[in-house]
Amino acid sequence: MSISHAPPGSPEPDVSGLPGRSGVADVPETAGSGTGSTGLESPDRKPRDHVGSDSPHPSSPSRSASGPGSPGINTPTLDSPELVHLTSASGRRTRVPRWLRRTTGPLLLLALWQLLSSSGVLASDVLASPGRIAQVGGDLIGDGSLPSAMGVSLGRVAAGLLVGTVAGAGLALVAGLFRVGEDLVDAPVQMLRTVPFVGLIPLFIIWFGIGEAPKIAIISLGVTFPLYLNVYAGIRGVDSQLIEAGESLGLSRWGLVRHVVLPGALPGALTGLRYSLGVAWLALVFAEQVNADAGIGFLMVQARDFLRTDVIVVCLVVYAFLGLIADFIVRSLERLLLQWRPTFTGR
Repeated sequence: MSISHAPPGSPEPDVSGLPGRSGVADVPETAGSGTGSTGLESPDRKPRDHVGSDSPHPSSPSRSASGPGSPGINTPTLDSPELVHLTSASGRRTRVPRWLRRTTGPLLLLALWQLLSSSGVLASDVLASPGRIAQVGGDLIGDGSLPSAMGVSLGRVAAGLLVGTVAGAGLALVAGLFRVGEDLVDAPVQMLRTVPFVGLIPLFIIWFGIGEAPKIAIISLGVTFPLYLNVYAGIRGVDSQLIEAGESLGLSRWGLVRHVVLPGALPGALTGLRYSLGVAWLALVFAEQVNADAGIGFLMVQARDFLRTDVIVVCLVVYAFLGLIADFIVRSLERLLLQWRPTFTGR
């Protein structure tokens, strides 16, 4: 029998929509069903949970309901996937752009430099202020001397880089692909790379004169050795199992070199190219000190004679930006040629 707690005279409450009720207001107890049994439970149905148990009743309303009177409307809790999604989306929107983070350091350095110059800690004859350097750079660009010097220097670097790349990559291929080539090439190259290329400038002047040839030779020599070391290491670092797999597929020796060895050595070759570009700009500074009548180094020599630190810093900034642009080009080339290689990009 059912027991109603409503006051006398009040209508019987409708309980047909409550969980666990099937629209029957009163179901008589059956014999042998036990105390409180309705007799509608199937033999394989699990008993109701006791009060105070950790797990809620399967048919009980969700704890994530928005409140009484609005069953079936769930609000995200702390561990719900909806809240995680919203949090991650808002995190992406508030993240600082990477270009801004990369420029924060140089901007802070410039601000500190300007502050020290304005306060008199850095004298103008020791190091010019950033404002003065920007003004001098604008003047050099306006009269055309800086663009002309940049064109001459870029031509020298391009010629030296071409000669050094051909020489370094060619020697690395000979030493890396052939054991006889390694015996003949590797030892002399290792000996020459320990000799400072700056110390060879007097010999280059004697051999090639004082024109453009010694300058290009110095740059070429500086480019050759980093490229040789990285290409050679890339070739010898190819997994031997890949070579065996290529041979089992019927590839010829040239096919192995083309489809297995060279792609495997390409990451090392591009790394060597980045090192070579850095050494090329360093070699250019020394090369343009040798009886130069044009170029960025020529402007630096003139500024040194007249104690113009502002012009010297302008030339150094130009060297830095040209090197940064060259490195950006090589990194773009890496992303284009090495799309097949998944790498870790940082977190």
